[in-house]
Amino acid sequence: MNRPPFETGHVMSWPRRPLTMPHVLLAALLVASSTATAQTPVPDGGTPAAAPQESAPAEAPPPAPAAPAAASNDGAVSREELEQRLEATRQELREDIRAQTATQAVANNSDWQEEWTEEKRKLELFTLDGYLRVRPTLFYKFDLNKLPLASGTPSGRQFWTRSPRTSAERTQAGANMRFRLDPSFNVSEDVRVKVQVDALDNILLGSNPDSAYSADGRNTFTLFSENQTPGNSAVNAFKDSINVRRAYGEVTTPVGILRFGRMGSHWGVGMLRNDGNCLDCDYGDTVDRIQFVTEPFAGWYVTPMIDFNAEGLSTERANTLGEPVDLTQSDDSHSLVLAIARRDTEQQERAKLDNNQGVLNYGLYFTYRTQRYATVTETGVPFEDAAPGASVNPPAFVPRGGTLYVPDLWFKYAEKKFRIEAEIAAQLGSIDGRALTANDPTTQSLRIAQFGGVLQTEFHVIENKLHLGVELGFASGDKAPGFGNYPGRTGSGTGDNAGNTEPGDVEGRQYRCDNGGCSDNAIRNFRFNRDYRVDLILWRSILNGVTDAFYVKPGLKYSIAEGFDVFGSIIYSQAFYAESTPSSISRGLGLEADIGARYITEDGFVAGIDYGILFPLSGLKDLNLPGQELSTAHAVRGTLAIKF
Repeated sequence: MNRPPFETGHVMSWPRRPLTMPHVLLAALLVASSTATAQTPVPDGGTPAAAPQESAPAEAPPPAPAAPAAASNDGAVSREELEQRLEATRQELREDIRAQTATQAVANNSDWQEEWTEEKRKLELFTLDGYLRVRPTLFYKFDLNKLPLASGTPSGRQFWTRSPRTSAERTQAGANMRFRLDPSFNVSEDVRVKVQVDALDNILLGSNPDSAYSADGRNTFTLFSENQTPGNSAVNAFKDSINVRRAYGEVTTPVGILRFGRMGSHWGVGMLRNDGNCLDCDYGDTVDRIQFVTEPFAGWYVTPMIDFNAEGLSTERANTLGEPVDLTQSDDSHSLVLAIARRDTEQQERAKLDNNQGVLNYGLYFTYRTQRYATVTETGVPFEDAAPGASVNPPAFVPRGGTLYVPDLWFKYAEKKFRIEAEIAAQLGSIDGRALTANDPTTQSLRIAQFGGVLQTEFHVIENKLHLGVELGFASGDKAPGFGNYPGRTGSGTGDNAGNTEPGDVEGRQYRCDNGGCSDNAIRNFRFNRDYRVDLILWRSILNGVTDAFYVKPGLKYSIAEGFDVFGSIIYSQAFYAESTPSSISRGLGLEADIGARYITEDGFVAGIDYGILFPLSGLKDLNLPGQELSTAHAVRGTLAIKF
């Protein structure tokens, strides 16, 4: 299912179907039929017969007219002739009603039964959606046979986490699960509250045994554990068993829809803004936002938004008054967002395609973000909470002067035989002061110039059977060492400002500065959203997001039966600059082949299996080891889920 570019409600009112004249005539005739039959005079004064049952199906043709029955002596019409006339009239009215319903359904571009179902759901006080998923996984040789990291090696050089027991152990396997709830509390037809709650979010099956952090001493050895305990953050797990991710209000007004609270953010194909609501997603963008969705013209949506990205110094942790206070507005990071889109609803799109019409949708998502100051401690950790009178080091305010412009264009054209969809985005701006610690006297500025895009094509070679497609994607980069997906990871550079990357680093910051100045003051590496899936191994797991590279991905899908599909793809990936790769001399990253099968039932059960194999290229070799032999990596991912 192709997702709409921007997850907003639709400003429309479902039409209530009036009683037409054929409906009224049919009801009247049914009443007249039973009355006339009961009162029809019977010759010779016999007992009236029982009213006949209407058993013929609605699609049955009207019965052939019989020869006129002889009228009774007083001129009354016989019962048989009256029944024939009524049946012929009923059939004619049925055909008129069918024609009228079909015409109105086409005019509305949606099925009237779907409208009725949606109207019924609106009137329900509480609706619940979500899913339960379990994902078995097996990874083999994800370290690609690269040299083990020496003790004390900076994290910027870490490629994949090996087994801590022995480097000879090359297989890592397990299973994880998630239970997601998306309840909606419908206060009325126009007012509702929506929530997203994750329980046991990506919990590894077998984690939190009763022997871990247990005070009762019942099971000293994990071998005897037969019970999993609920996860409690900082007690026996790194996160709690239940996590409220989102909660926001939604109010339908005569001129649009108002939303406010903590909600998901999604746009286009999900390359940059992705809410993570897909069944196989792990992250998801969640924003604190106030937005208003309007539809000034049919099919056109204009949505202004205000995002609260970071409030900085506050009293939230130590406040005793119940209401936290943002102590200063100078360190806030806020965004003004405007989305303008011409798009069809899923029902409208389906109706157009079924009628051999083209579907043209497009839109712009523009973000303007600023931050004047940043609050940091002496260690560089953001100082976000303060207690009046507390004996803590006071926060330091460093000039940031950050400005960010993010235009994102989305385009989609589809016909019954093919689909072309594209998204291209840029992140442009500057940071006047790059200081990350309170004792950093530097005031050098940084420039931001990043570009990325995706082009998807899909051709329906055999309708509802064989689908072929090609996907192209790119994310800008530069010659700074490392890919830059995680610039906070320390590079191997040393000197006045430790943390600069050096050739051979896999990760680290994408600019190079020290107290004497900046030899590279530009951040150019565009980063795809981590929930935008390209493959199974290289970008999804090892590098954890497309950046500083481009890829080409031809693929196919074949439907064996309804709900049962098999698919496959080949992905070639290459860095824009050799200096960004671990080898520092070669741009080729890998050639990966992925295949899979998926079975989905109408009642929400999903079962799938995926297999991937990665052939690493010379760009992933260690620095100064051109003759190094990299091993082939394998991945098996399974999915068992129930959607509701």
